[in-house]
Formats: sequence, structure tokens, C-alpha cells
Amino acid sequence: MLTLPDDDRSLSPYTGWTRAHWETAADGLLAAVEPYRSHDRSLIDLPGRASWSRCDGLEGYARTFLLAAFRVAGGGDPALLEPYAEGLAAGPLETWQPIADRSQPMVEAASVAIGLRLTRAHLWDGLPASVQERTLAWLGDALTRRPVDNNWHLFPVAVAGLFGDLGLDDLGATERGLARIESWYVGDGWYSDGDGRDFDHYNGWAMHLYPAVNAYLGGPAEPYASRLRAFLTNYGAAFDANGSPVYHGRSLTYRFAAAAAVWAGELLGVSPYSPGTARRLASGAASHFLSDGRALSREGLLTLGWYGPHEPSLQAYSGSASPYWASKGFLGLLLPPDHPAWTSVEEPGPAERADQAIGLPGPGLLIHSTAADGLVRLVNHGSDHQPQGGGADDPLYQRMAYSTRTGPSSLPDNHVGLVIDGEVTPRGPITPLGAGPGWAASSCRPTPSTLIESVSVVHGPHEVRVHRVTAPSGTAVRQTGWATAGELTSTLLPLHGFTDATRLKAPDGTVFGPDALVPALDGVVDETGAFFACLVTLTAAPVTEAPPTFRLAATLATLTWPDGTTHEIGTEGGLGLAG
Repeated sequence: MLTLPDDDRSLSPYTGWTRAHWETAADGLLAAVEPYRSHDRSLIDLPGRASWSRCDGLEGYARTFLLAAFRVAGGGDPALLEPYAEGLAAGPLETWQPIADRSQPMVEAASVAIGLRLTRAHLWDGLPASVQERTLAWLGDALTRRPVDNNWHLFPVAVAGLFGDLGLDDLGATERGLARIESWYVGDGWYSDGDGRDFDHYNGWAMHLYPAVNAYLGGPAEPYASRLRAFLTNYGAAFDANGSPVYHGRSLTYRFAAAAAVWAGELLGVSPYSPGTARRLASGAASHFLSDGRALSREGLLTLGWYGPHEPSLQAYSGSASPYWASKGFLGLLLPPDHPAWTSVEEPGPAERADQAIGLPGPGLLIHSTAADGLVRLVNHGSDHQPQGGGADDPLYQRMAYSTRTGPSSLPDNHVGLVIDGEVTPRGPITPLGAGPGWAASSCRPTPSTLIESVSVVHGPHEVRVHRVTAPSGTAVRQTGWATAGELTSTLLPLHGFTDATRLKAPDGTVFGPDALVPALDGVVDETGAFFACLVTLTAAPVTEAPPTFRLAATLATLTWPDGTTHEIGTEGGLGLAG
């Protein structure tokens, strides 16, 4: 467990964290890995499971080196770099695996290169020529080998930056990498992580971070700075009042790396937030996981999971050193101590100021938060991670909603599907149909011959889901709500078409606890129509208002809330908010 300075509630009334807390946390994380260095300092082999790459020792070196580089470049003790300098004498072309096509060492090469750029005067310039030559020979393969066709294209860009600093040819790697990500930009500051619709935290901690660091170190600023600002304009609303980012997508064990994009905005001078709000968001994310040690082992190591160890939060590539990509969250240490992001009094984040209902047409997402409890929900009508060859949905991508205080269960929660031969179908491929203030819509194909068109409308802590189902008469339809346990209230009420309500036990619980329950509704497609509507609520605050009324006409569905607010949903052609 980290021993942190006392909270400073005068400068940081929301988190208590100051720059001293970030520095102490960085030093503590670095100290905790020291016993696991190899004798030649080139590897850090942490206890725990191995990744599929069997590259875990290099991961431990590279990812903690990035943290040490942020610390030293931000004014920390250069002695932190000494074991990494020693490791460079033995790692490249020796203990480190070579960089091959689509191989894990390419990922780690990016962290090594950025670390060397940031600490050049302290480390690189003092290395023997022979060590420099071997390091460049190892890194150089990243410029020509083929990356995985997603955010990996930015790893050669990171390595190319070092070559450029040294006056060496980058063999076109910068131009190739930046050109490749252009086709994935969909607007609203969002990139898909490769072809398809993989929208997740990689947008912040990869797609924006690497171009931002490259710009900070002298690379092109545009269009990356403007896109970063566009992303941040809404991204801050996705942090809970308790500091947590949304539990959604892969690599969640990187945790407070979610703060990296917030710091990048300050670093490039494009943040849409006041400096006090920016620090509140970043410090909230880090303190959420570190202040009480919930993300740490007894030895002070970052664990493989979200809070503690949690297998469903992992992927096959997750190994014992993987969580140290969280080092990216310490990017703010590059800001000088007298920067306003460090000296300004903290101000509240967007989720604490007012209810938010931000529709993002590019990724097909809707950020939905409530100030009464500070809880953030992410309504999903566009993030889709289809398994190769089809099959079961990925629970980290294809649920209808995610939040900062719930996680998916093995029993599909926040799901709409058909019941065929006693089994609930996957949601299937998602096609976004639009998004705007307070709403988002999509269609999906549970089977090749069926279609479900859906629109979500949010109001206060509530979401109304309306579905039009194209399937044979007699087909059963299943809708589920939030998987919760403990203090949160999760309700699922029928408004139209659904009849039977049940509450199912999630056999393995969720990342937030072992005893989760999932509310469910069932209905049947019949000759009179195939429209279904329900009210879905997740809240930590008391709910006293009555449910809305839902009326279906020939071409319009009308939703009326108890406060008089009315939404009209067009039902002719594609579903969507009509007014």
C-alpha cells in the first residue's frame, strides 16, 4: 500500500491530491518493482500470470521506464534512471525479444523510445556508443515491421520520433503511421481502434496520446491538437464524482491511464476545462484506485484487474506487467510545478455540476450522468467488437449500457435479444442510426434474418429503450437491465409490449461484487405489432417520481415524463428522436 502525503483540502477540495501525491505515488510504484529486476537490470519479471507474448519481463522494464521518465523529466531525481541505463546495456539484441511483425516488443519499443526522448540529457547522451548502437538497432526494426492494424500504427511513430531527434532517417514510419489512423477518425474527437467500430479507452490513452506526446516533443500539432480538444470537450463528463472512469472496453487493467488524455490537453494548451477541473478529473481517477490501495497487492504492485485481481477484466495478452500502462496517467508530471494545472484550486467535474446527456454521433455513444449521485452511464449504440466468425457478444463492448459503478455479468445484462430454442441470441453487429442531446439509436441483427431497431432516450437517472423487432410472429424478446448489488438501485419497468418481469441472479457476479442481480423483461412478437418499450434506471439517489407514459401511434411514439417533458420518437423508416 502506498504511503501518501496528507490530503490538501484547501488546494484540492474534491480529491485532496496535489502534485506531491502524484510524485509520491510514482516513486512508490517504482520502488515496489525493484525486487523483481533481473541481475543485469534489463527485465522486470513481476509475479503472476504470463501474457501470451511471453514478453512480460520487457513489459515490466518498458512500462515502468516510461513512468520513471515522466518523473525525471518533471524534475525528479535522475538516479531513478540508473537501473534503466544499466538495463540498456544488456537488453537490446540480447535479453529482449526482437521486434517482429505484429509482436509485443513493438508495443514496448514505443515506451522505451518516448522515455529516451524525455530524458535524453540524463540518460541517452551519457550512454557508451556501443550501447546506443545496439539500442538503435533493436528499436529500428519497429520502423519497418508490420504492426497490428489498429492503434499499433502509432508505436513506430513513437520510435521514429527518437530517430528524428538524433538526426536519423525514420524510413517513412511517421508518415505511414499517422496516415493510417486518418481513416479511423469518425468525428467528435473519436477514432475507432482499427477497422470496424471498436470505440473504447484506447481513443484517449493511445489514439490521442501518442500524437499529443509527439507534438509536445516537436512533431506536428495539427490536426491532433484540435481533435484532442474536441474529444476532451465531452470526455470529462465520463468521469464519476468518485473519480472512476467508465468500465467499458478492453485493457481495463490500465485503470487511471484514462487520465492521460486530460493531461495531454493541458500539455498542448488545448484543454476545454479550467486547470482546476482538469486536475480534479485526473487526480480523481488516480486517487480512486491508489488512495486506499484497492488496485495494489500487498507488495505494492498493480494487480491484474480493476480493483483487485479480476479475470473477466483481462485479455489473453494481459500479463503481470500489463497494468503498468497506467504509467501514462502520470503524463501531467511533465507540466512544471508552477503550471496552473498544479497551482489552481480544484473545481468540480462535469458530472458534479449538472446532469449530462451528451449524444456523440461519431462513435454512436451517449454519455449520461446525474449530479445527484455523480454516477456516469455510457449508453451504447455504436461500440461493437465483433468476434471473428461471429458467436457470443463481447461483454465489454456490446452491452446496451455501461457505467462507472457497474460491470457486465456472464448473464447478459443491459441486453436485448430474441429467445430462440430457449437461448437468448447475441445482440449481433451494431449499426448506429444517430445520436444527439439526450438520445442515441442503432439497429442490430441477432440473426441474419431478424432485425432489432432501438432508440434510447434519457431523462434524469432514467433511460427509456424503445425497440422495433422484425422477426416472425411468436418470437420471444428478452430485455435485461443493470447487474447490481449493494447500494445501487436498478429497476426495469415495462412500458409497452413487455409483460413478464423477473429478476435473475448473475452466477459469477460482476467486477463490483459476487452477488449481482439482473432484472429482465419478456415479450412476444405478435400480429398487432412488434414494438417494445421499457424504463431502465440505475441510481444511487432516491427515486420518487412516477414512470413516464408511452403512447404508440401510426408513425410516432410519444414519451411524456412526470415533469411535463415530452419526447417524440419517429417510427416511420428508421427509429430516431423526432422532437
